[in-house]
Amino acid sequence: MRGEFNYSANNLDLLLLNSPLKNYELFPKLNDFTLPTLGLGYIATCAEAHGFNVEVIDAEALGLGVSQLAEIVNKKSPRWVGLNLLAPTYQNSIEILRQLTPDIRIMLGGHQAKAMPTTILKERRIPRIDALVLGEAETRVPILLGDVESRQSLPQVFWREGDVAVMPKVTGYDPSLLAPDINTLPFVDRKHLQQDPYMDGLVRESAMVASRGCPFDCSFCGAAISANPDVTIRMRKPHNLIAEIVELRNVHHVERVRFVDDLFLANIKLIREILSAFVEEQIKIQWDATGRINVLANASDDIIDLMVLSGCREVALGIESGSDRLLSHIDKKISVRQILTAVERLCRAGVNVKGYFILGLPTETRQEQQQTVELIYRLQDLTSNLPGRFRCSAFEYRPYPGTPDWKRLVSAGYSEQEMMNYEPETLAELFQEKGLRDRDEFNFSTGIQFGEVPVSETRRTLAELMRRQKEL
Repeated sequence: MRGEFNYSANNLDLLLLNSPLKNYELFPKLNDFTLPTLGLGYIATCAEAHGFNVEVIDAEALGLGVSQLAEIVNKKSPRWVGLNLLAPTYQNSIEILRQLTPDIRIMLGGHQAKAMPTTILKERRIPRIDALVLGEAETRVPILLGDVESRQSLPQVFWREGDVAVMPKVTGYDPSLLAPDINTLPFVDRKHLQQDPYMDGLVRESAMVASRGCPFDCSFCGAAISANPDVTIRMRKPHNLIAEIVELRNVHHVERVRFVDDLFLANIKLIREILSAFVEEQIKIQWDATGRINVLANASDDIIDLMVLSGCREVALGIESGSDRLLSHIDKKISVRQILTAVERLCRAGVNVKGYFILGLPTETRQEQQQTVELIYRLQDLTSNLPGRFRCSAFEYRPYPGTPDWKRLVSAGYSEQEMMNYEPETLAELFQEKGLRDRDEFNFSTGIQFGEVPVSETRRTLAELMRRQKEL
């Protein structure tokens, strides 16, 4: 069920926006669910804790078009509007900004802002930029709301004066301005999330973040450590996680939580510490998380047992490819052998596995794409009679600014502008498959061929994989 939102005007200090993937005034919205915008929720919650009036509009969740969203913002007339800039929504974000009344201050952040700050500051289509906030913003946004001139002393906050980009180098600042203590941040106020808690089938579920940062450097990933040198890698304490889980269970009647960050199952010592606390405190709730294949393939049996005992229902694994050569090229630090071991161990223990795959990676040969398809089929067959269920989500490759891949592709002659030009149609629309229209895999694409296999052929393979998955 799509979320609802109160569009009535009120006195707002900050209105945070998650731009739509497509302009839903022109294209139909086919997917009724998107993961909640926890980052914006944290910023809103922290700003409210400092006494400011804040709202969040998730236009993707609500299916709002560009002009619809701009009209709502102008009607509400906040002092500030804030947008998280992402590659797939960048063009829509610019068009929204162009339609805002000139008395609204503009605050920008997100992955795109961090990856291309100078380019964004020089972007003439953006009418004004009063604050470009790079990185984690929970502690800096309230300061900016209190006094716009504070930007001169805040680290990693830039702006534009007329046609001039202002990018001061601030030193001697409090480290918490860039790396807040995640064990003292308030829990996200779920009123700021249009689709959380949400129903996954018959189960009421909420998303959580247990960590910040990632120590790995997968070449295609926006969370790669080389793309985020400003991020301090850290994990929330068990008591802090348990307190939020208990609040979600008792206040919001949540039956399952999904840890959406990269690190929850990436370190054996932390896995043991956190899951032992879950068991000891008897949280009585199921949980899903993302895991690292090399960690889970080599973990001792008691770690897998502890996962089951503490309530683990499903683990999402970034498998990406069935080619050892390509896995090395994208710096996954895993092998096909480890993939088979990790998936079989989890499913044999009764834990479901969702495997993520990417077709069309740079340098991928036709044979390597076929190896990926064959690995998916092999994993489905391998686990067909085990207690845990394996399912796949296969994506068409898309490059993101700031990643190791992006730098390699630009050096190889690919156009930055073309790589950010996402096509408005989805694969589900191209294939007219009603059964595929709720798949998040088909939201957007650059349409550029980066490997040996043509894009049209890759898309046909994706559609066939998803058809087969749906039939299982």
